[in-house]
Amino acid sequence: MAASSLISLVCLVFTIFCLASMQVSASGVFELRFDRFQNELGRDAKGHCCDGFKTSSPSSSSGTGGRCSEACRTQFRVCLKHYQTSIDLSGVCTYGDFSTPVLGENSLDFSAAAANSSSSVNANKDNAANGYTVRLPFEFSWPGTFSLIIEAYHQSSNTTTGKVLVMQMATQRWMDSSNAWKADSYSDADGLHALNYSYRVKCDEHYYGDGCANLCRPRDDKFGHYTCSEPSGDKVCLPGWSGEYCSKAICLPGCHDEHGFCNDPNECLCKLGWQGKLCDQCIRYPGCLHGSCQQPWQCYCNEGWGGLFCNQDLNYCTNHKPCKNGGTCFNTGQGSYTCTCSAEYTGTDCELVKDDCTVIPCLNGGTCSGETNATCNCPTGFHGRRCETSTQQTCTDNPCLHGATCVDTTDKGYMCLCPDGFDGANCGHQVDDCAVNRCQNGGSCVDKVNGFKCICPAGFTGPLCQTDIDDCQTDNPCLNGGSCADLVNSFRCLCVPGFTGSLCQTNVDDCLTKPCSNGGQCHDLVNDFRCTCKPGFAGKDCSQEVNECSSRPCLNGATCIDRINEYKCVCPRGYSGLRCERSAAAAKLNATAPTVLGSASRLSNVPSDASLSVAQIVMIATISTAVPLIAIVSCVVIVCLKKRRQKEQMRSDEEARRQNEQNVVHSISKKMDKMDKCLEEHRIINTLDFPSTGKGKAINEPDYAVVQTKDVSPHHHHQQQQQQQQQQQQQQQQYNIHRTSKALNVETFNSDKLLNSSSCQSKEVISSCEPTYVTLDKRLSVTPSVTCSSSPSEHKRPFPLQHEDVLATSV
Repeated sequence: MAASSLISLVCLVFTIFCLASMQVSASGVFELRFDRFQNELGRDAKGHCCDGFKTSSPSSSSGTGGRCSEACRTQFRVCLKHYQTSIDLSGVCTYGDFSTPVLGENSLDFSAAAANSSSSVNANKDNAANGYTVRLPFEFSWPGTFSLIIEAYHQSSNTTTGKVLVMQMATQRWMDSSNAWKADSYSDADGLHALNYSYRVKCDEHYYGDGCANLCRPRDDKFGHYTCSEPSGDKVCLPGWSGEYCSKAICLPGCHDEHGFCNDPNECLCKLGWQGKLCDQCIRYPGCLHGSCQQPWQCYCNEGWGGLFCNQDLNYCTNHKPCKNGGTCFNTGQGSYTCTCSAEYTGTDCELVKDDCTVIPCLNGGTCSGETNATCNCPTGFHGRRCETSTQQTCTDNPCLHGATCVDTTDKGYMCLCPDGFDGANCGHQVDDCAVNRCQNGGSCVDKVNGFKCICPAGFTGPLCQTDIDDCQTDNPCLNGGSCADLVNSFRCLCVPGFTGSLCQTNVDDCLTKPCSNGGQCHDLVNDFRCTCKPGFAGKDCSQEVNECSSRPCLNGATCIDRINEYKCVCPRGYSGLRCERSAAAAKLNATAPTVLGSASRLSNVPSDASLSVAQIVMIATISTAVPLIAIVSCVVIVCLKKRRQKEQMRSDEEARRQNEQNVVHSISKKMDKMDKCLEEHRIINTLDFPSTGKGKAINEPDYAVVQTKDVSPHHHHQQQQQQQQQQQQQQQQYNIHRTSKALNVETFNSDKLLNSSSCQSKEVISSCEPTYVTLDKRLSVTPSVTCSSSPSEHKRPFPLQHEDVLATSV
């Protein structure tokens, strides 16, 4: 087992390493599109309700129980990993994973939701009209095979609950990169969940091929001029470029292969010694005038030229043709010539005209005057140097235009007979037939030769645009039996009742007015509607309440009271039951049933399986929450009242205890006063600075043991008494408090015996008073005191002191 896990780990690390090494050479994205998800009953993967409880019986059509009262808040997780023969559902998603937010409840139709949504989507999803798309990019050569895991979860609104698995699927597939989607589906064994989805592998920009591993980035710079072909990504050179990287320019067509070159397409740059548009002309020797070359820097003289630079004209007459007016040229060599002129001209180049009348005769009856620079005097109607031009045209001059017939006249010389559509002296003016527009309905008139043409606006035809085109003449465009009414270049559909729209293509929704009463459900028909009434109502619009008492369900003379979808039977004395069907004798055998409500559904003896309504569910949830809360609040109130009562009892007990203490102190104080009268000579002096009174003994010592000490002299006693008397006025109050507190501690002191034993009301009781000496813990000075007794034999009888905090005496 350990060896198998180690091998799997090594394979995974090797795969990740290979993918990391290919990141620079490939890039693309795996796209998964959710089309539809079905979870009609709102169950999780175990068949339990995601939330809430089942609201219908297990006899539903699914065979797995009813619909849950609360919906599943559905979200998805997509895991893409390398191909595995046995898919590890808990392993690492080597190609990537993504979790969507909550997309909806129970069943989801993503294509319909996306079509109705106009919102944009986040960076990792494409909420296009085709569905909800998840994109998982990769940067390695796509292998073609992959493993896909899709999980649906219920995300509870309670943060402590977490996610609940609703559906889980895993599959292996193969697909090369393509822009086309491949559809797939999944359905679990119990039929509770179904998923329709599509997927594709799409290369990123500039990446091509089945594995998106062919990088081709279009460019147009000095390193190349090309685009990329689909889907292989081969380089396609831009026009005018060639070569492996399309970096070699294609020169102008015809550019000489050897004598020309180019840096950019369709240009031809010549090498040294060559010229011309195509670099096919050699450059002659500098200074060569009338010569040619076959190679650069040559000068071969043309015919009639000679010399080193071919600048000597050997055939001047042929090259320059200097003789004018028909003169004949003769070469005389070295660039010279002579001209032989005709009889009418003279000069070196025969450029001068002879002016004598013998040479230039006058025409058309003109007369010549002068011997040199002679001129012709022309008769009327002619002009020119020799009177050769007539000033009055005739038909021989063809003055008539556009095929008009010319007739010679004596006064004007000629007359033109114009054809139809033209007029004027020479028939050169075309008659405007559109001067009076005869085109109808806004048509435009175009003039033609001896006629016109009307250009009709849309919706009209005919020579004069007089005919309205019937747009309803062809196939009737109106749908659902609508009648077509022709308009100008348009039509209007007259719809039958129940339809509307420009083509009567829309069925009027008769349910928009909500005609169904009492909660009835409306179903639209053609120009009509149908209401599905709730139980207890009937009629076209569910406005009629069904009288459940019409069937007389109550028996034995009971009175029937009609209610909505139910009835109530008020039974006469001696009868009971739903329909008052049980007599008093039967009622004695069975528990007496109260008057109950009946309904038409109960009369049919068909068990009703109506599910709880939303209001009932809310009421149950409210009661379920309120009852424990009220119980908790009640317990808290009871505990608080109890503690309050205890505190009041403690305060009452404390007050009673304080009152008892005061009473005890008061009683003891009275008894002590009686004792002081008897023991007025018995005095204990306190040296601890506690106050003492002038009579009787002072009980003001702390809790100390009393021991017998030696006698003290009367003189010493007198000095101490004077010192204490000075402090009596200042310490009287402190003494009283101390006395009271010490008296409270006398719990076992038998005051009655003390008083009885020390009573000195009768002088005869005290027969002997012997002086004694006592000391309190070696810190008290003792004065002589007497012990009262009733007889001499009992003079040593001590006071019955029983508490260690009270004075203990030794007689």
